[in-house]
Amino acid sequence: MKDAYSLILEAIDLGTYKPGDRLVESELAERFGVSRTPIREALQRLETQSLLTRDGRSLIVASLDHNQLAELYVVRSELEGLAARLAARHATQEEVRLLRGMIEEDRALIDDPQALSRANKRFHKQIHLASHNRYLVQQLDLVHRSMALLATTSLSFEGRGLQTLEEHHRIVEAIAAGDGDRAYEALKQHISLAFETRLRQDSMAEARFSV
Repeated sequence: MKDAYSLILEAIDLGTYKPGDRLVESELAERFGVSRTPIREALQRLETQSLLTRDGRSLIVASLDHNQLAELYVVRSELEGLAARLAARHATQEEVRLLRGMIEEDRALIDDPQALSRANKRFHKQIHLASHNRYLVQQLDLVHRSMALLATTSLSFEGRGLQTLEEHHRIVEAIAAGDGDRAYEALKQHISLAFETRLRQDSMAEARFSV
C-alpha cells in the first residue's frame, strides 16, 4: 500500500492537483483514507522539496517560472544523457529488449497524449535503471518529481508523439550498439526538443490569453 507522500505526489503528477491548487489536510485524509498525521508529515516533506509552497497559512502546489523551467531542463538533459551513456555500457540484453518493446507498445498511444505521457515516464525510468548507477537514479528521481509541477505535457503538441517515439528509437539503438557517446547525444537532443516544444506551447497559450 502506498504511503501518504506517494499518494499526494502521484495525484500531483496525474494532474489531480495542479499548480496553484490548495491542499487541505482534512480533505486529503478523507480522499486517501488515512489519518491526518501522515498527511501532515507528507505535506511537510513535499514543502521541503519545493513541490508545495506557502500562500499565507495554506499550502499550494508550486509552479515553475520560465527560469526555473529552463534550469530544470538543463539538469535533466545532463543527467539523462549520462544515464543513456551508462546504459550503453551496462544495459543487459533483456533491458534493451524491454526498451524496444516499450516503443512498439507506445505506438498504440499516439492519439492519447496523457497515456503516452505516462508511458514516456516509464520509458525514461527504464533507461535510468539500465544505467546501473543507484546514485544517478536517485538524482533523476528528484528531477522527475519536479517535472510533476508541469501542468501540461509536451506530447499533446501536434506531431510530437510520433516524433518522440522516433527519438526513443534512436536512443535505444545507440544503447544496444554500446555507443555511449551517441546515446548521450541522442537523449540530450530528445530533451532539448521536448523543452523547445514546451516553450512553444507556453508561448501559444500566452498569446491566446492576451487576445
